[in-house]
Amino acid sequence: MPDEVEHAEGVTETLDVPQSDVEPMATVLRILRLGRLGPDQFTGTSLPQLSGRIYGGQVLAQSVLAAHATLPADGARQLHSVHGYFLRPGKVDLPISFAVERLHDGRSFSTRRTHALQQGKPILSLISSYQEDQPGRDHSSTAPTAPDPETLRSAITLFGEIDHPVAKFMSSIAAFDIRHVDQDVYLRPAGSAERTQMLWMRARSPLPAGLTQLQHRALLAYACDQVLLEPVLRRHGLSWRTRGLSVASLDHSMWWHRDVAVDDWLLFVQDSPSAQGGRGLGTAQVFDRAGTHVATIAQEGMVRVPDDDARSADAPSDGAVPETPADGEWRRPSLR
Repeated sequence: MPDEVEHAEGVTETLDVPQSDVEPMATVLRILRLGRLGPDQFTGTSLPQLSGRIYGGQVLAQSVLAAHATLPADGARQLHSVHGYFLRPGKVDLPISFAVERLHDGRSFSTRRTHALQQGKPILSLISSYQEDQPGRDHSSTAPTAPDPETLRSAITLFGEIDHPVAKFMSSIAAFDIRHVDQDVYLRPAGSAERTQMLWMRARSPLPAGLTQLQHRALLAYACDQVLLEPVLRRHGLSWRTRGLSVASLDHSMWWHRDVAVDDWLLFVQDSPSAQGGRGLGTAQVFDRAGTHVATIAQEGMVRVPDDDARSADAPSDGAVPETPADGEWRRPSLR
């Protein structure tokens, strides 16, 4: 991918994000290197997607990086929470502009609002908050027992075994390795209608030296969007290739409690407390490999299936290998 950001008209500088020469993470890090148009104005490009729609996690990560670039220059304030709404479909072939509003700079906290825009219209509106490192009372959730991730099957291995354009595309762009503790829902529904699941995730390749804690947190925001609504699918006997399934991220909230390293395994303990009206809520507690609670995430998404026999495209429940899906039948969350 060419360095469009560096050569975009009006760009005065680019945000400092260490780069990699190992794909596909190299492409992800490249699109996080936003161009600066002014004190509070930035520009960026998008990753390719078969759907032509921007992947939601991408614009989340870009937005928090843009907002952070407007903080006081001492770098003492760290991202601790975001709350955002996905407003319109984003198009991968159009540039994105990021307009940051400086809502508040207090003694301990800074707050920013970022609008990600295409053709002058917002596709994402995000508020993010940043805090200086301070002492305080401390408690956290306890990580459940989970199998070692190295003993579990990788989604990349799964896609690599399927001779199909969609599988090949997903394998080629996957910058993160995902390993489900129980049966995944990529090709067929889960064996039982549970609303919970656990999975491990980490960067697929080593990350370049010099990545800041902010950039690790932004990469977690990037990666998590692709799995947050899976408990909704699991609870209702759906898979990512259910015929007629329509999924899109509506809103996203995220809290970082402690430092995170996305180049080591992270355990997602997920739930779906409710689904109604074509919307489903997914939550996740994220623990590092040592069992430290590093983040909590909540996302509501549109999850719609036609009223007719929506499960007819799913594989049989007897464990038989399903037929590979037709082009476009696999879904992943995008901007609505």
